[in-house]
Amino acid sequence: MSYIDLAGPAHTGESQTMEIFILGSIEARLNGERISLDGAKQKTVLAALLLSRDHILPDYRLSGLLWGENPPATASSQIYTYVSRLRKYLGGEVSIVRKPPGYMMSIGRAVLDHEIFQRLARAGQLDLKNRQFRSASEHFRQALSLWRGPALANVSEFLAEAELPRLEEARMTAIEDRVEARLALGEQLQVIPELTGLVAEYPLRERLRAQLMVALYRAGRQADALTVFHAGRRLLAEELGVDPGATLTDTHLAILANAPALDHTPGIEPVRGVERHTLRPRLLPPNVIDFAGRAAELSEVVAALTARDVAAPAAVEISGMPGVGKSALALRAAHAARDHFPDGQLYADLAPADGAPLAPGTVVLSFLRALGMTDKEIPAEFGERVRLYRTLTADRRVLVVLDHAENEAMLRPLLPSGQDCRTLFTARRDVASGVGARTVRLETLDDEGSLAMLTRIVGDERVAAEPEAAQRIAALCGGLPLALRVAGTRLCTKPHWPLETMVRRLEWSRSRLDVLRHGSLDVRTRIESGFLELDGQARDTFALLGLLDDPDFTAPAASRVLSLSEAESEEILETLLDARMLQVSACAKTGHFRYRFHELFRLFAREQATGRTLDDIIGADGEPLTARC
Repeated sequence: MSYIDLAGPAHTGESQTMEIFILGSIEARLNGERISLDGAKQKTVLAALLLSRDHILPDYRLSGLLWGENPPATASSQIYTYVSRLRKYLGGEVSIVRKPPGYMMSIGRAVLDHEIFQRLARAGQLDLKNRQFRSASEHFRQALSLWRGPALANVSEFLAEAELPRLEEARMTAIEDRVEARLALGEQLQVIPELTGLVAEYPLRERLRAQLMVALYRAGRQADALTVFHAGRRLLAEELGVDPGATLTDTHLAILANAPALDHTPGIEPVRGVERHTLRPRLLPPNVIDFAGRAAELSEVVAALTARDVAAPAAVEISGMPGVGKSALALRAAHAARDHFPDGQLYADLAPADGAPLAPGTVVLSFLRALGMTDKEIPAEFGERVRLYRTLTADRRVLVVLDHAENEAMLRPLLPSGQDCRTLFTARRDVASGVGARTVRLETLDDEGSLAMLTRIVGDERVAAEPEAAQRIAALCGGLPLALRVAGTRLCTKPHWPLETMVRRLEWSRSRLDVLRHGSLDVRTRIESGFLELDGQARDTFALLGLLDDPDFTAPAASRVLSLSEAESEEILETLLDARMLQVSACAKTGHFRYRFHELFRLFAREQATGRTLDDIIGADGEPLTARC
């Protein structure tokens, strides 16, 4: 049976048939004739667009999948060339359109092996649910026949690292589901050789091992089944330091007890040890490689996520000013803790790069699909979807990571219900109190942490060659991780630049913020996103206070600038503080609050106050505005 046969009835008329393959080497065929594609980079672009089909793939993401953290200076033009060539090679059968900030592919009537695999696997899972084991086995057989070897075989290492685990997990789940169906059909003798090889190849997959134990037991080989269990228990202890999970343990106990449920009865659901599992999603983006200076905060977050005592928080919030590294810390902590969540990790960016916030309903739908539910099984009503999501996570260990969760209404429907589940989310404003989360607040990096991060990006040799310039760059970035990342990335794309060149540009530029942008990384844009969330009075206050000669000031000083009472001024300042647009400290002498601009935020504030001055206020009564507590 060909891929076209598996896709369904052929289209009639004069339209041509395009077939695209990613479950093996990347290929495309038109009417059975192979289309000549260029090298690995071209195939990487095609595969990345296919895996994001019908969604915008941002330029920065595509660049990362092609070149990792060190794209060439001509990355944008190269991506444009790759896309143009793909349009030429694939013709009108496939659509690739430019939709800022990236590209979007639609495959129309083209046949994609991955899409057919997903459709067949979902059909098989539905058959399992309905105890149609013969049909389930056939659906899974057809789905697995589409694999022609390791998926994404000839793409960049960066795309393979990001996407191959997800594809491979789906393949392994289909294999396990097919074995489940065959065991329910009484085919234990036929599956023992296959399962023996699979357990040898994937010794830590407990479901496969439990299935082999059941097959051996039903074949009259109880001692061999117990040997398989003990070998798995030793391996889990030695490799991971953990005990067998519920599936393996329950199967072992059933064999010891000669449980009747282990015996095959046609048409009866499989025993608990091999019951139908939902998928174990692995949706975390790639780990952050330039992470530095946050050892204490990382330890605190990971400890909170992995604690299992009754006082452990169900959710952890990471908050801080724009660009302070909330997302980086969340990803780093999630990867560090993921082994504690064997049932999967879910991830969603609630305010993606295209700027349109995701509705909770959209995210719940994607999570249900990731957990193995088919569209036919997912209810149409939002409240019912939330209840199904909570039911699926009730008895599981799942980590949910939500980036840019800016309010309680956005966050609450996405919280899993299981007591062993954890939610990690980032937010500029504090929303932890509304959902009972523990808060970890991030401040800017200290000098040592800033230099460590810059060194991670540009390399030890360049920093060692110009230590004073490196320290000056760190200082000019004010310990803001996003600014350090931009400066470091620009230096990486300019290997001929001495670090002193970056120092001069940061010091001499009309606005330092003009220098601190590279591709989708833009300090000004990030600060502006927080600024635009303020109301009109808070924006005006932010701009006016940026004109002060000193970045530190008190509420009385602000009240003179704003011509408001001290109480009214303090209320507005606290609003800016809550939005993480200002910082605060206490005067060592009096204990009074002193509000403070981060220098880059102050530069942005002055841009918003163009044409305005404080000449008629500053020194009007002979007293400075910022000198006293």
